[in-house]
Amino acid sequence: MSAALAINAIDLHYGAAQALKGISITCRPGRITAVLGRNGVGKSSTLRAIAGINHVSSGDIVFGSAVLKKTAPYKRARLGLGYVPQGREIFPLLTVRENLETGYAGLPRGERNIPDYIFELFPVLKSMLGRRGGDLSGGQQQQLAIARALVTRPKVLVLDEPTEGIQPSIIKDIGRALQFLRDEKGMTILLVEQFLDFCREIADDIYVMDRGEIVHWGPAADLDRPDVRRHLLV
Repeated sequence: MSAALAINAIDLHYGAAQALKGISITCRPGRITAVLGRNGVGKSSTLRAIAGINHVSSGDIVFGSAVLKKTAPYKRARLGLGYVPQGREIFPLLTVRENLETGYAGLPRGERNIPDYIFELFPVLKSMLGRRGGDLSGGQQQQLAIARALVTRPKVLVLDEPTEGIQPSIIKDIGRALQFLRDEKGMTILLVEQFLDFCREIADDIYVMDRGEIVHWGPAADLDRPDVRRHLLV
């Protein structure tokens, strides 16, 4: 099976410091891939490299048939890469509707609308279209950030810690939404996460990072293995 997204032996440096060392991750089509690890091991740096925010020092990122060398983030979005950053980064002074409409930027005029299924996944957003983004709770802002990425019609959705600081009921909603996107929309999903139970429940494949390197990869069931969990416990 070909990869929807393949990260091939990438290195990444911040000045003289090397943050990523030969990272390789294969995201297979229509599956949820989770990247796990303790704080500070390079998980977010990996996603920022995929999104084009951080430039890699060596290695390749292949999206479908396109090799993303120094491709700008907006061009990656137009190719079908949706990115939900850590901390959500919604626009607090824009309304919910206006936040969603920022996803129109890379779309042809005929596709500049909000797909109905987004409000089926996150009905609270439909009732708050006129509210400012900054007035929403943290969980509602996370739903808005995911919805904004979905407006761009991504083929691959990349999320950085979608459960961070979120109440349990909304974590369940987000989990159901990601499973729907995989199972009903055939979307490929890559997420960075520290919540093991969440990953065990929704992920198909896992990669574990430690000190800027991949130290394990396999099925999500591997999260029950002691040799895998030792890389995740603080």
